[in-house]
Amino acid sequence: MRLLFCVTIGILLFSCEPSKKGFSFQKAPFEGLDTIATNDWWNRKPNPIIDVNVPREEVVAFGIYTVSNQILKITAQLFPLLPDETRSVRLEIETEKGWIEIAQQEVNEIGWNTTFRIPDWDDTKDIAYRLLHGEDSVFEGMIRKNPKDKETLILAALSCNSNQDRAGRPHYVKNLSHWDPDVLFFAGDQSYDHKEHTAAWLKFGMQFRELFRNRPCITIPDDHDIGQGNLWGENGKIAKYVEGNDGGYFYSHEYIKMVHRTQTAHLPDPFDPTPIEQGIPVYYTHLNWGNVDFAILEDRKFKSGPNGKIPQQGPRPDHIRNPEYDPASIDVEGLVLLGERQLQFLETWAAKQQEGVQKVVLSQTGFCGGAHIHGQLDNRLHADLDSNGWPQTGRNKALRLIQKANAIHVAGDQHIATLIQHGIDRFQDGPWAFVVPAIVNDYYSRWWWPEDEQPGANNNSLLPWTGNYLDGFNNKITMHAYANPDASSNGAGYGLVKIGSTAITFECWPRFEDVTHPGAQQFKGWPYTLKTR
Repeated sequence: MRLLFCVTIGILLFSCEPSKKGFSFQKAPFEGLDTIATNDWWNRKPNPIIDVNVPREEVVAFGIYTVSNQILKITAQLFPLLPDETRSVRLEIETEKGWIEIAQQEVNEIGWNTTFRIPDWDDTKDIAYRLLHGEDSVFEGMIRKNPKDKETLILAALSCNSNQDRAGRPHYVKNLSHWDPDVLFFAGDQSYDHKEHTAAWLKFGMQFRELFRNRPCITIPDDHDIGQGNLWGENGKIAKYVEGNDGGYFYSHEYIKMVHRTQTAHLPDPFDPTPIEQGIPVYYTHLNWGNVDFAILEDRKFKSGPNGKIPQQGPRPDHIRNPEYDPASIDVEGLVLLGERQLQFLETWAAKQQEGVQKVVLSQTGFCGGAHIHGQLDNRLHADLDSNGWPQTGRNKALRLIQKANAIHVAGDQHIATLIQHGIDRFQDGPWAFVVPAIVNDYYSRWWWPEDEQPGANNNSLLPWTGNYLDGFNNKITMHAYANPDASSNGAGYGLVKIGSTAITFECWPRFEDVTHPGAQQFKGWPYTLKTR
């Protein structure tokens, strides 16, 4: 009996760790990652990201939601909980009879969140909600009614929340509250703290929660979110190098799964939920809101890594510095951009056309080389394999389907705002694409700066280097506007896309421009209105 008792105790000690209060905690399934928010997190030293040991009435940090096809999905994000605190979170809505509880779920201790999926949601009216933990912690907001009756739907798009500035984001909150967008889109790099995603995500959420408290919000992770400077996911294989240029994910698949669960669980159900290698989930899907049908892509997850597959043409496998190279030499058979699964999704999505519905593609990065200079003015690249201008064949397959859908494309990642019409077989036969600026642009800025400093054919008079160009992959592009980092706010800011039944207007605003003041100015080159009919 004594031996059995000792064995039992040994098993318990192996599966969990004791806390200072005598309770056990869930041990993280990875080491050296997310240390601020896992295991006995309350014993950690102060960190530069965020204090996670908040008063107990503040443990519900925020909620983030989408509604599509009468399905509400909302994620409750909590600060880390102490071992003796309940793991249960409640979702309540306000009715004529007062507040009623409609769901209750357990928090996942790896990431400290949970997602509610409520079918048969009445999207014809505004409905107040609140997320509750314990007796005192509450986060309240509004699930907006579907804006189908609005003549123009406003999409606000942001990207690249660099940790070079850890302060609040009051200018963004004030200005975007003024615009009152119908939906928010964060295109990736919400976190730049590679190994501490939960703390960085909490920081991001506290910076922007007043915006997504009362409107749907689409968030998708990019390379920095999963701990890599660049990402070529290659269907989920394990990367040999932290740079990831051989393809795949470097850090633990459990960490990657946590990041995806945290940032994308509130999106509509995926088109095909089959995980990729290592059990890493997918989220590519579409969202119907107002009179817009958004396709949400994963343009990193299946993409081939360059290392070992193409001739290296510079100091890094992904940076081509040789202006004499042959672009066709790197567009070799077998390379993947979106992958067959997503191409099938796009094909299905493009074929479903509805009168009065505008289609919009959302993804992490742009589908061409939209920058010439990287990081500093003396670092000119002929081509950047991190951009989705490569592989060219995969790029053109994607663009043909986006054009077939009569869709526009909105993305981030590049740290430079650009407005481009793609060419596939000839100039200007492809879709329009708006790559929005970085939220903070004090880290690795990029410039559009043709080496000959000459305008292209069909240029406009607003900026010097507009018109028809070939990028470093010989892709055809027509540059209409760009915001180099020598522009206002160092090129940092946000994009607005105003989507109407007959026209789409692209706006690009500097970070520190107060739009409540008369005479507020966008970046030079914007706004631009595209007639759709």
